[in-house]
Amino acid sequence: MTKEEAVVAYHPPTLAELGRVHFIGMGGAGMSAIARIMLGQGVPVSGSDAKESAGLAQLGMLGALVHIGQAAEHVSGVDTVVVSTAIRESNPELTAARAAGLRVLHRSQALAAAMAEDTVVAVAGTHGKTTTTSMITVMLKGAGVDASFAVGGTVQGLGVNAGHGAAGVFVAEADESDASFLNYRPDIAVVTNLEADHLDHYGTAEAVFAAFGKFVELLPADGTLVACADDAGSAALAAAAGASGKRCLSYGFAEGADIRLLPGDADGLHSTATLKLRAGVLPDGTEESFTLRLQVPGNHNLNNAAAALGVAVALGVDVEAALAALATFSGAARRFEAKGEGRGVSVYDDYAHHPTEVTAALKAARSVAGDHKVHVLFQPHLFSRTAEFAGAFAQALDLADTVAVLDIYPAREDPIAGVTSELITNELNSPFGYAPDSDAAVQRLVDGAAAGDIILTIGAGDVTEFGPALVAALNKPAGGTEGHHG
Repeated sequence: MTKEEAVVAYHPPTLAELGRVHFIGMGGAGMSAIARIMLGQGVPVSGSDAKESAGLAQLGMLGALVHIGQAAEHVSGVDTVVVSTAIRESNPELTAARAAGLRVLHRSQALAAAMAEDTVVAVAGTHGKTTTTSMITVMLKGAGVDASFAVGGTVQGLGVNAGHGAAGVFVAEADESDASFLNYRPDIAVVTNLEADHLDHYGTAEAVFAAFGKFVELLPADGTLVACADDAGSAALAAAAGASGKRCLSYGFAEGADIRLLPGDADGLHSTATLKLRAGVLPDGTEESFTLRLQVPGNHNLNNAAAALGVAVALGVDVEAALAALATFSGAARRFEAKGEGRGVSVYDDYAHHPTEVTAALKAARSVAGDHKVHVLFQPHLFSRTAEFAGAFAQALDLADTVAVLDIYPAREDPIAGVTSELITNELNSPFGYAPDSDAAVQRLVDGAAAGDIILTIGAGDVTEFGPALVAALNKPAGGTEGHHG
């Protein structure tokens, strides 16, 4: 039995069976989300992390027992321990849990337990998961559906990344990076797109596609797949699912999409399009058109909103109410998030860490900047991803006017011989290039920016920390910036 086949056989324990639950690395986005939900469900929760954070403090105020630092005694009196893929077997708390014979769950298994009694909307895809999951959550709450939700980033407007609702509907971001999304049992599955990524886990593009195929197979007979018609990978999934008798709702700009976007105004910080729902999508069977208005830029966000509307249709939510709620969506944390400005230069931050995501972020920046310039501080994420996509990253980054590329953020990986940021910058046409000195890179970007320009920090690592430093440098009198971290 393969690893992917093994997780398909998983059946989550009930909340009552979990007992007291301890999260190792509770400050992480995914872990803190599940901890918050379980606290809302009345589950006793404890957890640890290497350093203090605002998220941990919030969980403590909600009733969690929080430990700073990790030690074996923290799992004393615990029944279930939750870990993420990032937690190594040598972790003292995990070692103690295994020695004591405690139930150990991957975070996806814990989330599956938290949402086992609800109608589950699981949002998967190589890109766009966090924003789409956030949009669906805001849309449902605005339309009067008090859904539970777990998102990989803070939902602006809600101020949190997770919450327990009373409607019996659960909206969850489904992480494909380690195939753990196969632990979920979705009633509605959203696939925003499907490309090769996370090859450090899967090995081949074919294995990635196969995992998504298994994800769609998890839908029950009366389930619905909401898939992007503009993306070849998700469109192929929809075709296969439709052939097997599953209900599919396609969305996008592509002709023939069930929920079709007709190009509108995607300039500036807002975007507008016409949504055409083909005959048969709505219960009355008629073809109808609606206007979609968003407070966030870019065609990729129009697509994300169309996916959200597909979920509304599948759940029977009134379309007009759903569209009105989507018009209030102001973004997700680290998704083209405004960090501040100085001297007329605006600073934004984006989590993009795959070439397709970088392209989308830069196209959005271009639409906002208009005739002005876009300057980028990019931090590659993972050695394996850099090795696989160096040329594609360079091509995407060439959409900017100037690009500074920091050293690779290793995350969970050990270095790979010969893999450095220079694999990208050697193929880059935009000026600047490799920037091993982060302080010098910040100063050079600030010095090169003029009123009306945008500086965009991009990456899934700690590059986000440079946003405030850039804003401070822009607002500092001539003479340089204070050091950040080099």
